[in-house]
Amino acid sequence: MFSKEYWSSSAEKLHSTKYLAIMASMIALKIVVSYWYIPVADNLRILFTFLFVSVESCILGPVAAVVSGMVTDILSFIIHPTGPFFFGYTLSSMAGSLIYALFLYRQKITLWRLAGSKICVNYLVNLLMGSLWSSMMFSKGFYYYFAKSIIKNTVLLPVEIAAMYAVFKIIMPTLEKRHLI
Repeated sequence: MFSKEYWSSSAEKLHSTKYLAIMASMIALKIVVSYWYIPVADNLRILFTFLFVSVESCILGPVAAVVSGMVTDILSFIIHPTGPFFFGYTLSSMAGSLIYALFLYRQKITLWRLAGSKICVNYLVNLLMGSLWSSMMFSKGFYYYFAKSIIKNTVLLPVEIAAMYAVFKIIMPTLEKRHLI
């Protein structure tokens, strides 16, 4: 991850028709899947898009995954706005994609890598960044959103890790056979 080649190999995928088609398909899937969620509280939902983000980030790498995260967030807002646009949430989408890519791109996929990536996304992006954006957008303070979000993200963490592990176990043979990872 500390080499120029690591980052340039991901950036080159933005010039490949094959990988752009994969990115476009994943963007469409993430947008469609984002419509199905379980509401927990105001501005707090259980989503399943993390499964697609993690797989996409594993295939595309950090540069392309960040671009995809940005495009997904903006297109999702254009297609189905659920309030005013706020660029902070776009940054969160980009940060989540980056974290998954740093843990999974060009790496042996293990339970520990999947768990590490999900822990970082849940606590750095969902909890810290999400609470900050919510406090800036809505009337309640940072700690109000932090308290609700820490409970949700902690309770769901083992389930989300297990879901990621199951998905990767199922699709890894296909990804390897098609030389996508």
